[in-house]
Parts: sequence; structure tokens; C-alpha cells
Amino acid sequence: MKKLLILLIVLCTVSCKKYVVSFEQPTNMKLDNLKLEVFLDKEKLKEINLKATEALPTYETISLSTSGEGKHLLQVKAKDTTFSFEVKYPEEKYIRIITNLKSNGKIHVGILKQNYKYKS
Repeated sequence: MKKLLILLIVLCTVSCKKYVVSFEQPTNMKLDNLKLEVFLDKEKLKEINLKATEALPTYETISLSTSGEGKHLLQVKAKDTTFSFEVKYPEEKYIRIITNLKSNGKIHVGILKQNYKYKS
């Protein structure tokens, strides 16, 4: 029984392909309660509500399961604008999404991608 449980854990760890996505909570109070919709390969997976803070930015981290290796389309919708990013698995499995407000009042969503975990 013990060997079966260990085998199951190993198989799950090896076969589960996920992107780890961290959403930076903004320091601009105008972005408080902004809803972001997250899509992977045009399938809606999650809604994130940003919580603005006046201190250092914090992060909300989620895992997005992927169907396999190769290129995937990550989309983040903020209000009426959709931001599309091409991400590669496994080369870019750790992703950080940053939302900010431009001087003209428009929302911009940026992305950082890498193969190893971000330091907190």
C-alpha cells in the first residue's frame, strides 16, 4: 500500500504540468478591486480581484494546468482590454503579471517569464 501511494505521488508530480502565475497587487489605489479574467489557450480559468495596498506590493499566486509542452496563449482581460502573451512550457513556467495605470488613465498589464521561481 505504501509503495502504491508513493508511486501515485511520483506520477502526479511528473505528469502534472502547471504554470505558476503570480499577480502583483498594485500600490495605486485607483486599481483597487479591479477584476482580471485569466484565460489559458482561450479557456477561462480564473478571475482575480486586485487589492491595492499602500505598502510594498504583495502577490496572489495561482497554478494553471497546461495540456502539454510547447507554446500556449495566456490572456488577461482587464475591463474592456485583453492582453495576450505567448508562453512556452517548460521554459517559462513561472510567470509574474503586473498591472499598472498609465498617465493617460489606461490600464496596462505586463508580464515577466522565467524557468525558475521568483524570489519573494
